[in-house]
Amino acid sequence: MREQDMNRDWIATAATLSAALPYLQRYNDAIVVIKLGGHAMSSDAAMENFARDVVLMQQVGVNPVIVHGGGPMINEMLEKLEITSDFVNGKRVTDEATVEVVEMVLSGRVNKWIVNAINRQGGRAVGLSGKDASLMTCVQDAPELGLVGTPAEVDTSVLRTLFDANAIPVIAPLGAGRNGETLNVNGDTAAGAIAAALTADRLLLLTDVPGVMDAEKTVLTDLTSDQVIELTAAGVIAGGMIPKTQTCLEALRGGVRAAVILDGRAPNACLLELFTDHGAGTIIRAAK
Repeated sequence: MREQDMNRDWIATAATLSAALPYLQRYNDAIVVIKLGGHAMSSDAAMENFARDVVLMQQVGVNPVIVHGGGPMINEMLEKLEITSDFVNGKRVTDEATVEVVEMVLSGRVNKWIVNAINRQGGRAVGLSGKDASLMTCVQDAPELGLVGTPAEVDTSVLRTLFDANAIPVIAPLGAGRNGETLNVNGDTAAGAIAAALTADRLLLLTDVPGVMDAEKTVLTDLTSDQVIELTAAGVIAGGMIPKTQTCLEALRGGVRAAVILDGRAPNACLLELFTDHGAGTIIRAAK
């Protein structure tokens, strides 16, 4: 590469950093809850890239909180153990045998994979589940789902202690019931509840689609909560996008400043969303 080409590259990099300054200032000391799943968890390389972005976010003043899924890994282990798993309305029916596997995979294998990836990039990640320090106390969902719960109370004191220690919480979506039983919690639901309890500045839901799309399959980059309700009633928002947008609406009602459904397949998706004009998906704000 010629020297003048190299100079242009460095100048472009410097310009990008300079343009990011207002966003860096805006998110200084902000809390950003990220639901990690999909493509970002598809390989060690993808996880390494995500971990690097999270550490960078923290280095510039953001307090990131990671809530992760792990459905494919759970399915793999259930198959190995020859345990049948069914779904009702997109939620896993969870009996006692299944919840043991879910906890083993999420709190063990998946959680520590993410923690180690962040630590290798120079961060200080701490893994926990919703059962730790009474982070998520849950009520049981429909009886036909078995040991599946929804957060009823979220105690964020342990997360704020980790912020003070300059550590990054990595949370497996499991909670404790009123009688101490382990309950499986949908990852998006857990992330939304934690974001609301923290009054987070942003809730980022990483997905494998570009964002919320209109009838012509064009990404809608900016929506209000009222528009989401209208699009859902009209059938434009449908299928698997409904629970994600409903999670966003619940988070906004709980005090989250804005929620974003973003494409986790895009390189540096979280950085693009937070620190550039471009963004990386659909931002949803409360109706004015």
